[in-house]
Amino acid sequence: MKTISTLIIVFILSIVSLYAQEISGDWSGKAKRGDKEITFVFNITQEGANYSSIMNVPTFRIFGIKPATTTYTNGKLTIDGSNLGMSYVANYNAELQQFEGTYKEGGIEMALNLKKGAVEVADQRRPQEPVKPYPYYEEEVMFQNKEANITLAGTLTLPSKEGTFPVAILISGSGPQDRDETFMGHKPFLVLADHLTKQGIGVLRFDDRGQGASTGDFGNATTEDFSKDVLSAIAYLKTRKDVDKKNIGLIGHSEGGIIAPLAANNTNDVAFMVLLASTSISGTELSIMQSKTLREFPVKDEVTYEKNARKAIAIVTSDKSEPEIKTELTAHYNAFIRPILKDLNVPEKNINAFIENQVNTSIKPWSRYFLQYNPADEIEKLKIPVLSLNGSKDTQVNAKINQNGIREALIKGGNKDYKIIELENLNHFFQECETGKMDEYRKIEQTFSPIALKEVSSWVLEHVN
Repeated sequence: MKTISTLIIVFILSIVSLYAQEISGDWSGKAKRGDKEITFVFNITQEGANYSSIMNVPTFRIFGIKPATTTYTNGKLTIDGSNLGMSYVANYNAELQQFEGTYKEGGIEMALNLKKGAVEVADQRRPQEPVKPYPYYEEEVMFQNKEANITLAGTLTLPSKEGTFPVAILISGSGPQDRDETFMGHKPFLVLADHLTKQGIGVLRFDDRGQGASTGDFGNATTEDFSKDVLSAIAYLKTRKDVDKKNIGLIGHSEGGIIAPLAANNTNDVAFMVLLASTSISGTELSIMQSKTLREFPVKDEVTYEKNARKAIAIVTSDKSEPEIKTELTAHYNAFIRPILKDLNVPEKNINAFIENQVNTSIKPWSRYFLQYNPADEIEKLKIPVLSLNGSKDTQVNAKINQNGIREALIKGGNKDYKIIELENLNHFFQECETGKMDEYRKIEQTFSPIALKEVSSWVLEHVN
């Protein structure tokens, strides 16, 4: 009896030890997507009875992403990144001392096991990225958006520690971004900031709310909320003696290019603006356009497809309650999207995951605001100098359509100081490219075309006193 009792006690203690295990620290592992191996690292921190985590994907040079919630109960780890469109659910295997689970993002599912400890990552720096020590002054800064009760963290670079300089604030594109706008193994804002600072123009770039070292909830924020973060950055720069307060400008890329006018029209402290791959059509029209040009599946009838896409947007932007919209939108996607994917022999569970992800993304505050926002209305109000650059091979934002809209809005508003240039053979991120398609971004070693960099810096220098 004594032996059996002892074994039971040991067994019970081992279970208690497992469920009360200290999981704080780095957990890393690799998942396979086709022939590609993707490395994930989750840094888990215990905060009282709760947990939080930071997700890094070194393969794609993505760092500092904050999932919404992290829970660990009875050996089950759940990392809910609904704010990012991802999730990881796993159970702890005591024998192998690892978490075994599934990583989901959109309609993609990958088996992912995590072991304690970080992984060594080879230096994947692209050729244009600067190497420290830099020939200019760099400072890590933090500032407040008091209205939203959040702290934004960033990097300020100035030509020198001594003096007073014009400063451009960089505004990132859609989705959660760090201060370098890291994507597909590139850091375009790091390269742009380095170039501008070397030309005598200071730069402030910062992590989006809820990303990197910035606090706040990215998932429930809108384009308008992000414009208020920019206004907070302007207010911060005005407190510094080394910033020329009469020459603070905004440089926005992609969605950043529609955030910039919104911010500028709510302050008198913006002296100039650069729009990089910016749009000038409503979110609805852009979404319709992208749904046809960027989708990953063919359709038999484009007219019917567009009609159904517009119906989905009408549902999302209606005045109905969120549960009503979710129910109606799910039914519409089941009638509209499911047959298309079934004809392509997509597995049922993948169709379900795709539709669920589409619905959850569509009902977020950002989507509902974006679909109803027309940047041309704000561009028309601009009375400051404006430079607009788009790449001729941009497959995400059509250069001609959107630059025509920008030009018409500026003319309508009576703006006399603007320059609009379509740069040949550049994609959405201003890389010299072959096709401009999104799957090409990672393969290109260049991060930011020197031609585009020079266009920006030369124009800014012409417009600062």
